[in-house]
Amino acid sequence: MASQHPTGSSEGAELGRFLRARRTRTSPRQAGLTVGPGLRRTPGLRREELATLAGISVDYYVRMERGKETRPSPAVLDALARALRLDDQEHQHLRELAARAARYAPEPPPAPSRTVRPHLRLLLETLRPYPAYVISRSMDVLAWNPGGLALYAGLEDWPAGHRNLARYLFLHPAARELFTDWERQVTGCVARLRAVAGTAPDAPDLTNLVGELLLKSADFARLWERYEVTGRKPAQKTFHHPRVGTVTLTCQPMHLEGSPGQRVCVYTAEPGTPDHDALLLLDTTVPAGAHGERLPHASA
Repeated sequence: MASQHPTGSSEGAELGRFLRARRTRTSPRQAGLTVGPGLRRTPGLRREELATLAGISVDYYVRMERGKETRPSPAVLDALARALRLDDQEHQHLRELAARAARYAPEPPPAPSRTVRPHLRLLLETLRPYPAYVISRSMDVLAWNPGGLALYAGLEDWPAGHRNLARYLFLHPAARELFTDWERQVTGCVARLRAVAGTAPDAPDLTNLVGELLLKSADFARLWERYEVTGRKPAQKTFHHPRVGTVTLTCQPMHLEGSPGQRVCVYTAEPGTPDHDALLLLDTTVPAGAHGERLPHASA
């Protein structure tokens, strides 16, 4: 069926972790199986059930979960994706993990640069009063305009090098008050980090952040263990802001061409609305010290 790697690998282990996480979160009913009477001790699908649904042997599937089978064929991956009811994004993530496990993928590139190019800094200023910032793949806030910093209440209290949106959501005391849908926000945040970490598991910018949050936040550890990679954040966000009150904004993230791993996020509101008036006020309320360092020159 496919060749086997005698000892497994860290890449194969990551593939196995993903399969195990999705298997335990897929109910027999979701997979189209009839559930008999009696208590099931195994959450989700049993290994033999998933193997049968995918048309592969139980032994072969067990080897995949244990990281010892690192070259599953595309047909096997597609069959597992169908059995687990993976969506397109999860299916692609499975393929990428398998490619790494099989060593088809090239050596991972170095971590993307943290340097924000001057014209992007100028762009942030021209977007005022709309809050905007540039973040890295690990959600470090690399550059911002006044509203972009002030939007996440209390973020300006942290040193520039410590400002990270995942760290803020889980560790800053103001985050839960800022978002009434905090659980939804952090679920999407962890899913994004999981997706990135799955294809660059040894990248220092990701491992350092994940290690810190696993140690300091039980909520992060709980969500990280679920291994979801498709938690999409809603286009609109409502902030219960201590300076400008409740404001609902539309968020538009955009990948930056020529700056791998970086995205610019812009928040907008219809002119003439109370939400837009709140943005005008927010643009002027950044403390003087934070305002002065709003466009830090991050090291590469």
